[in-house]
Amino acid sequence: MLKFDEGKVLKNMEGALRLRPQINEVIDDIFSRGFSNICWLGIGGTYASAMQAVVHMKERTELETFYENAAVFLTTGNKRVTKDTFVVISSVTGSTEEVVQAVKKCKEIGAKVLGFIDKADTELASLVDYLISYPLNEQLKFFMVGDRFMYLAGEFAEYDEFYSEMDQHFAKGIVEVEKAADEFGKEFAKKHHEDAIHYFVGAGNQWGATYSYAMCYWEEQHWIKTKSIEAHEFFHGMFEIVERDTPVTIYITEDTQRALSERVARFIPQICGNYTIIDAKDYDVPGISEKFRGALSPFILHAVNNRIDVHVEQINRHPMEIRRYYRQLDY
Repeated sequence: MLKFDEGKVLKNMEGALRLRPQINEVIDDIFSRGFSNICWLGIGGTYASAMQAVVHMKERTELETFYENAAVFLTTGNKRVTKDTFVVISSVTGSTEEVVQAVKKCKEIGAKVLGFIDKADTELASLVDYLISYPLNEQLKFFMVGDRFMYLAGEFAEYDEFYSEMDQHFAKGIVEVEKAADEFGKEFAKKHHEDAIHYFVGAGNQWGATYSYAMCYWEEQHWIKTKSIEAHEFFHGMFEIVERDTPVTIYITEDTQRALSERVARFIPQICGNYTIIDAKDYDVPGISEKFRGALSPFILHAVNNRIDVHVEQINRHPMEIRRYYRQLDY
């Protein structure tokens, strides 16, 4: 299988799950101290993960939780961020300028900040109140934070059951999803690697990932033009530019917003012959109960996207780590 290190993927996923005791220690401390709300702060891909965390929580909890863009926070502020706010950030490099400055602003306000920062020796790592340093699996880390808050608030009675299944089966299950999706990823890449533009449609806990996949993967890393659209907004303008040969991919989750994407999937054959439906339900994750699969849809679909990416990279002979402008120029 092209560029698939099964052992590495398994190790990374299991390693992220093993962060849960550290995460719980932080959240338990914050909960005991008291807090007014939870702010997920990011930019680019981390902003997308913040969107997903809020969707994951908002139908389950009465806790106030919201996401904020770091650059907008610096220019406009947000009165909901106070000394009693708990802020969650994530950073690979620990040097994203907007996030560094936004965390400094949070500290001036007096908010407590948890940072998932891959590089522990950076300025950003020194600024946060709670530091957890481990690479990859950002969305999983964020979901573990949200789940612990909801458990402590008495809103997640199945917490122990859920994480028992996760610890035993999830990492192996995601590896099997990637393996099962490889041939699909190869054919998808062959068909779409030279698209003039590609439209990605998503909803629910997959919307942030859809936004990120279009912008941070296809545009930033593959240099292919895209547009991401929320499924519930598809019928309010965007579908007027879809024609017979327009490339459209629709992600369907197993969460409560599944029906929004299904509506698009039912409609699209009337106007387009170049659409693809990627449904989390098509991929088995043995050992995970049906009732929990909705929360895991983004991870399943991310595994599918991983297989698309390696094949696009191979066909186009364009390594995904190359950037024309990002961190190459001053901006």
